[in-house]
Amino acid sequence: MAEPPRQLPLELPHEAALGRDDYLVGQSNRAAFELLEVWPDWPSPVVILAGPVGSGKTHLVRAFQDENAAFVVSSPDLLEEDVPSLAGAPVAVIENAHLGVNETALFHLLNEARQAGKNVLITSRTWPASWKITLPDLMSRLRAATPVEILEPDDDLLRRVLVKLFADRQISVDIGVVDYLVVRMERSLEVAMRAVQAIDREALAGRVKITKPLAGRVLENVHKGR
Repeated sequence: MAEPPRQLPLELPHEAALGRDDYLVGQSNRAAFELLEVWPDWPSPVVILAGPVGSGKTHLVRAFQDENAAFVVSSPDLLEEDVPSLAGAPVAVIENAHLGVNETALFHLLNEARQAGKNVLITSRTWPASWKITLPDLMSRLRAATPVEILEPDDDLLRRVLVKLFADRQISVDIGVVDYLVVRMERSLEVAMRAVQAIDREALAGRVKITKPLAGRVLENVHKGR
């Protein structure tokens, strides 16, 4: 019997839901979620949130921004002239400090925020010791910050994320397929999003049901970056 002809799937927008109610909490991210939930009652004026790529830092920051009118800037874009606006916001967020830090601007921001009784959240894939900070006073401020870490998602969280991602696309998938993916995929929410998108496209193109073999083939390509 001939295979059904493949069709070009129509690319419909599927924007990631990044609100607070869309953020799934597990053991790997509970400490970070709960600390941001109690803002402004933080144990110190500055919090450093670290976690590997794909751990969900961006989603958590976006939810935090929406809830608290935070002023968010990427660390490589931070300039000294930004400091008054950042320090004047309810809370300032500096993202991706591992990509580079304007030491003078960050030092002034931490000082002005502290004087104004405001908070600063800094996100990074690594801890400050690896940021090559040369300004001793800035390093001292960073050592006094509260550290909180997001770990790679565990199986339970990854399973729930996959179920939600399929549901967001209005796709009904057998839980066996989800479990099949969980034990074979990289521990990354970013990979989970790419895998679900690719599986959806493949199933639509072939006009077939999503099965374990199909999911396995697509996942292998996702891991290869194809």
